[in-house]
Amino acid sequence: MGRTVKMTATVSKAGDHLYCARCVQVEMACEGRTVDEALGRLRRALERHFQDRPLPPLPPEEPMVVPIEIRVPV
Repeated sequence: MGRTVKMTATVSKAGDHLYCARCVQVEMACEGRTVDEALGRLRRALERHFQDRPLPPLPPEEPMVVPIEIRVPV
């Protein structure tokens, strides 16, 4: 039995019938047909990833996830 670690994920539409869940602290992403499926796949992938690797240093506070607007050439 392991300990529980809290990480942050973002979820966005990846197509008509797909969602993409990405972990903010670790470069990892998974897709699913629903938000719950995408998050479940990400959770399992992260748990497998850290079975034989140490956790990276996590910040003491949760990261802020905010939208940002940029200007690009037309």
